[in-house]
Amino acid sequence: MAQIESLFVTRFYRAMLSEYGTAINNDELVVSCYSIAEDDEAGQEWCENEGYPGYTSYASLTDLPWRFPIFADMVAALDKHVAAFAEDLEFNLEDKKLVLEDIWINILPEGGLHTSHLHPHSVISGTTYVSLPDGAGALKLEDPRSGRMMAAPARKQGARRDMQAFIYMKPEIGEVFLWESWLRHEVPMNMAEDERISVSFNYKWE
Repeated sequence: MAQIESLFVTRFYRAMLSEYGTAINNDELVVSCYSIAEDDEAGQEWCENEGYPGYTSYASLTDLPWRFPIFADMVAALDKHVAAFAEDLEFNLEDKKLVLEDIWINILPEGGLHTSHLHPHSVISGTTYVSLPDGAGALKLEDPRSGRMMAAPARKQGARRDMQAFIYMKPEIGEVFLWESWLRHEVPMNMAEDERISVSFNYKWE
């Protein structure tokens, strides 16, 4: 009898940020994100020059946990989530560990989007969600084999979840998503009138 099994599984982690560490006041986090965005002239300039919709601190600020204690609390919780995910992935970290490489704010206005990309120099990447108005959309994940399926037919409508070419993960406020950094992903267009706020991050092995 023929045997079929799934190989090379892509893992995805989701949990409430508050599962580890002190509960973070989300209203305070929203205020902190807007305060940083307002004061970050270098980040505003980068967004304007690059045609980035809304605001991101990715190219301008590297010290959010130092600037605002609430981000230090966030990182303390993220460290534990990442450690739990690394355990599930069965990484052999040897005498090293996964440490925060960078963390940044994203404020996406109506009509804004973040096109498909990956984070090639990191091990684990992720996002935690601060403000999600109705219509803000989900995180879109792409089957990492897509670029090698040059002659393959499309999947059937209603195909099993593990066979679909794209998966949409709809987050909740206060939730954290983690994935391996090679996984291509994108943020679809924000169809809401209000801004979508998230905090993204990368972890490296050292």
